[in-house]
Amino acid sequence: MAPAAPRGPRLFLGLLVLSLCCEACKKAIFHIPSVLEAGTLVGRVNLKECLRSAEMIRSSDPVFKILEDGSVYTTSVVSLSSEKKTFTILLKDIQEHIEKKIHVNLVTDEEKIQIQKTRHARDTVLKRTKRRWGPIPSVMIENSLGPFPLQIQQVQSDTAQNYTIYYSASGPGIDQDPKGLFYIERETGNIFATRAVDREQYPSFQIICFASTPDGYSPEVPLVHTIRIEDDNDNAPYFTQDLFEFCVPENSKPGIMVGKMIAEDRDEPFTLHTTLKYRIVSQTPPVTPVFGIHSDTGVISVLSPQLDRELVSKYTLLIEARDMAGQPFGLCTTGTAVITIEDTNDNAPSFKHMQYEARVEENRVDVEILRVSVNDLDEFDSPGSKAVFEIIRGNDDRSFEITTDRSTNEGILCVVKGLDYESSKQRILVISVNNEAPYMLAPHSRQLAQSTSTVVVHVIDVDEGPVFKPCFLSLEVKECEQMGTLIGRYLAEDPETGNSEGICYRIAPGQCNWISIGEKTGEIRTSKVLDRDVGDMRRGRCNITVLAIDRNGKTGTGTIQVIIKPGNKNYPRIAKTEYIMCRDRKPICLTAQDADESPFSMPFVYRVADRGLSASWKVTRHNDKSAYLAPRGEIPFGKYTIPVSVSDNGGKQGVTSVTVNYCDCDTPSDCNEEIPRVIPRASSNVTLGVWAILAMILGSLLLLLILITICGCSGSGVMRRQVTDDCANHNLIISNTEAPGEEVMDHNIIPLQSTNDQGGYGIKTGDQQTFEMVKGKGHTLESIKGGGHQTLGSVKEGGGQPMVDTCRYSYSEWHNFTHPRLGEESIRGHTLIKN
Repeated sequence: MAPAAPRGPRLFLGLLVLSLCCEACKKAIFHIPSVLEAGTLVGRVNLKECLRSAEMIRSSDPVFKILEDGSVYTTSVVSLSSEKKTFTILLKDIQEHIEKKIHVNLVTDEEKIQIQKTRHARDTVLKRTKRRWGPIPSVMIENSLGPFPLQIQQVQSDTAQNYTIYYSASGPGIDQDPKGLFYIERETGNIFATRAVDREQYPSFQIICFASTPDGYSPEVPLVHTIRIEDDNDNAPYFTQDLFEFCVPENSKPGIMVGKMIAEDRDEPFTLHTTLKYRIVSQTPPVTPVFGIHSDTGVISVLSPQLDRELVSKYTLLIEARDMAGQPFGLCTTGTAVITIEDTNDNAPSFKHMQYEARVEENRVDVEILRVSVNDLDEFDSPGSKAVFEIIRGNDDRSFEITTDRSTNEGILCVVKGLDYESSKQRILVISVNNEAPYMLAPHSRQLAQSTSTVVVHVIDVDEGPVFKPCFLSLEVKECEQMGTLIGRYLAEDPETGNSEGICYRIAPGQCNWISIGEKTGEIRTSKVLDRDVGDMRRGRCNITVLAIDRNGKTGTGTIQVIIKPGNKNYPRIAKTEYIMCRDRKPICLTAQDADESPFSMPFVYRVADRGLSASWKVTRHNDKSAYLAPRGEIPFGKYTIPVSVSDNGGKQGVTSVTVNYCDCDTPSDCNEEIPRVIPRASSNVTLGVWAILAMILGSLLLLLILITICGCSGSGVMRRQVTDDCANHNLIISNTEAPGEEVMDHNIIPLQSTNDQGGYGIKTGDQQTFEMVKGKGHTLESIKGGGHQTLGSVKEGGGQPMVDTCRYSYSEWHNFTHPRLGEESIRGHTLIKN
């Protein structure tokens, strides 16, 4: 970048080039024409980068004048030869004793042109170096007075030495709002401002500069150039609120923060233009200052411990905020702070009188007899002034009560229990007063004693009615007591005579109808049989108001509370009575319920009520409410009805029949889906179920159908005896022993056969008859009939010829064949031989 000669006779802006980046304050170079007029701007030096706190700025050459912003002006006409001219800018901080120098070199345009030509000879045509073609950011003072147009910078391309270069620019301030604020000269690249700028509105501008040849070629990259508006202190600070309101408790210690005043300034931040200082201008009322303000932060704090709300309840402060760090020439503004002193309980209440007197008739209840007033300097209707009264002596029987009237803050003394003139004609009370808030001792004051007052209450004698002694009587009676049972006596006395003569007793209307009282004797009796499950007696108690009336018609009242104690009127019952037990014989949990209350309910005691069944079933305790029922050993499958007795804690016993279906299953749900099998048992209380009876009927019909079919196929002649391999597998043998006896060879055994391995077999055994039908492999359907059994002697078909068994074996052969197949079930002396 090389500057061109200025067109104006008095104005020139040179380029500032820093020789060393790390030591920018040591040396500066300005390129200027050989002749400068007086008052010409040579350039600008950044003084703040060298010494920010410089208080004295001067030049070593009187021909040049240095301003505070670093601008260098000529004081007279300057003519430079081909030699360089050098001078020094001196900066000094008097307080810190710091001094720094900036060396300035002035170079003429002829020397610069010669340097450029020498460099151009070494470069090829249009070949540029890597250095930029733009100056450092420009600075324009806010609210500048001109003259306008005011040159603020110059841009120039290095290629202007070889080509004709035209300059142009665009961006904010040129062709964008605010339009027309800046323009650039087409031939020289000088940038001018046309009017003043407000920094608060436009703090900076970024414009784009272009360099091009007449034919439109651009040898340079467009340059983004920044024009910064340097702040002028043209804005006074202002407070963020019109009125600041704060509160602080009275008697606060010095240093307690009250609040913070906040002021702002629209000028450039972090400069003296926005460095504010605060101070208190005035205080109202104009007493000794009790508040202070921090000059930098604006925090108001307590300055004096003498904050007494009873003296001054509110203060008004006028606060000033001034920029330029509070210097006299800085701009300032004022704000108002109102500080309210909050009340604390630093004044104890006191009675207006030390003694009071009151009168009340005997036996009067809930009556106001006296009002007492107190003095309190604290804020009215605040916790520090609201009175709390207390009777501290003379009220051992709780006959009196004192409360506070919130509207007047007075104490109200009332009688809450009737007074007896005959017992005491005068009562002396001592009352005290405090506040709702705890007392806080003010600074430089002494502790005060609690305020008390004496109240003398005179009891006035009146003609009284009968009085019950005690006024409340509690009686207990057991449940299930019969009507007319005497449960107690309740008598009243005449306070004047001390006896019960001539007093009648009645129960007030609307009371419990199961209690009565003797009119002359005062005896309390039951008028109904007491049952806690009936009517009003469900509550278990009743409060009865009893009236006592003397000869003069005076009435007294008393209260009887009759409590019905629970009785043992219910026996425990087992809630669930039907259960299913599978082959694992898992114990059944029995749970009983008792409508009675403790102590006439749990713990329960269980046992099997039937002695015969107790040998087969047992009951084991689980807890106070439940027990386990389980068989003692092996039992046949079937249904069992077991009577179980349950006794409660009061000895009342109940018997419940529990039905147990002992089923050949894995889970109870399996048993419900199958046809139940009924096993005959000696016990007379076991019966067959519906499914068992239906199975018997269907089996009998199917067996009869099979016999008829076989007889029809065999013809009307006598059947020959045939020996088959499985003849022994189809016989039911009558025997009283575990092995087959002589009956095996009995001619009454009638084998029945069919071609499909299905058949029925009939066995004649005296006066009993047993049928077994075999189907498939091991699937049987049995039907057993008890006493009065019929005997099947022959099966007839057609001409009625009997079917005779032709299958005969020797005893040894029969024994060897059938003994391993003998079943394990013996039914009334019959042995069942299975496949």
